[in-house]
Amino acid sequence: MTTTTVASFEIKYHQYLDANGKPTKDIPEFAKDMNIMRELYRDMYKLRVFDAKAYALQRTGKMGTYPASLGQEAIGIGYGDVMTQEDVLIPYYRSTGGLLKHGVTMEEILLYWGGDEAGSNYSVAKEDFPICVPIANQIIHASGVAKAIQMRKQKRAVVTEIGEGGTSEGDFYEGINVAGVWNLGVVFFINNNQWAISVPTDIQTACETYAQKAIAAGVEGIQVDGNDIVAVREVSNYALEKARNGGGPTVIEAITYRLCDHTTADDASRYDDPKVKEEAWKNEPMIRLRKYLEDNKAWSDKDEEEMKEKTAKEVDAAVKAYEAAPKPTPELMFDHLYAELPEMTKPQREAAIKRGAK
Repeated sequence: MTTTTVASFEIKYHQYLDANGKPTKDIPEFAKDMNIMRELYRDMYKLRVFDAKAYALQRTGKMGTYPASLGQEAIGIGYGDVMTQEDVLIPYYRSTGGLLKHGVTMEEILLYWGGDEAGSNYSVAKEDFPICVPIANQIIHASGVAKAIQMRKQKRAVVTEIGEGGTSEGDFYEGINVAGVWNLGVVFFINNNQWAISVPTDIQTACETYAQKAIAAGVEGIQVDGNDIVAVREVSNYALEKARNGGGPTVIEAITYRLCDHTTADDASRYDDPKVKEEAWKNEPMIRLRKYLEDNKAWSDKDEEEMKEKTAKEVDAAVKAYEAAPKPTPELMFDHLYAELPEMTKPQREAAIKRGAK
C-alpha cells in the first residue's frame, strides 16, 4: 500500500521571560515601557488580593462559592490589557482578571458570587456576558456573539476562556468548529492549569498539547507560557487584531499551574503533590515580572509597600460596598433575565415573592 502525506501541522510555543524574569529572546516593544509593565504587575497583585478577600468572605459565610486565580493571574490580565472597550468578553468562572481589566468592578463580581443577579448588570462593560459556570457553554456563546458581530460588519473581537478540562466537552468542539467554518473573530483561551478539579491533565487527554485541538476545526492553535505576562499579552494582541480584521479565530493554550483549590468547595491538598506545587511556586507569574522590573531598575521595596497599601484600600472599599448592598430577593432572577416578563412567567415571579417573604 502506498501512502501520501495529505496535511501536516505544528504548534508554536511562545515565551519571552523565563522563571527568573530574564528575556529568552528579543522582547516586544511594549515590554520595554516600564510604565506598562508596572501597571501589569499592579493589576496582577490586585487580582491576587481580591481573590484572597473573596475567599475570606466565603469562609465567613458572607458569600457563596468562589474560584480564585492564584498562580494564573497573567492570563486574564494579559488578554484584558489589549481588549478594547468595543470587544466583548464571554467569561467563565475563573475569568476575574479579564473582567476587572475590561471594566467590571470588584463590587459587581462580589455581588454575583453573593447570589445577587444585579452583579451581572455591569456598569461599564454593558455587552460582556454574565459569568458562565456550566462547563464549556461559554464557547458556544462566544461563537454566537462573534457571528452577530460578523453579520453587522463590525471590527470587534470576542474573547472567551475555558479550563483545559472543559475542552473535553462537546460544546468546546462545536464552538470552535463553527468559528472555523464561519471564520469568526473570536479568541478561545485555554487556561491549562494542570487540574480539572482533581483530574490531572495526563489523564484528561492523549493530546501532546491542548492547542492542537484547534487543528480539527481548521483554526490556528498557539501555545504560550501562561506565567509570562509578556508572552500572554503579545500573543493576545496578535489574536485580537486578527479577529477584529477578518482573520478568523484563534485557540490559545496558556500553560500555568493552579496554586489554589479549584474553588472554595474543594480541598486540593487531597490530590495535589506538595513537591510539585512547591516547584510551581517558583514559576508563578508575579515573581517573574517583579524580577524583570527590578532588573530594569523599575521597581523597589517602596513601590511594593505603596502598591500594597493602595490595593488594600481599594479592595476593602469594594467589600464594604458589597456588604452594604441590599439583600437580593428571589424575584431578581426574573427581573434580570427578561427585558419584558412573559405572561406565563408572571405567576412564577409572584410565587417567588411570596416564598421569599416567608
